[in-house]
Amino acid sequence: MIGVPDPASGERACAVVVCVDGEQLTFLEMVEHLRTADLTPQKLPEQLELVETLPRNPSGKVLKRELRQQFA
Repeated sequence: MIGVPDPASGERACAVVVCVDGEQLTFLEMVEHLRTADLTPQKLPEQLELVETLPRNPSGKVLKRELRQQFA
């Protein structure tokens, strides 16, 4: 999850997801799943972005900075 700029609130939560083997995920499916996992409404993402791969550094850590730039 990353924060992306939002003109109204300043920033909103964005889930960046890699689906496996051609699977698809809609925003509503994601929210429904997170609600069944008892995630509080304040922590629900407000945006969903599907990507083929996540940018990583040599040690395998996700480069959130690059994702923020991509979806800003």
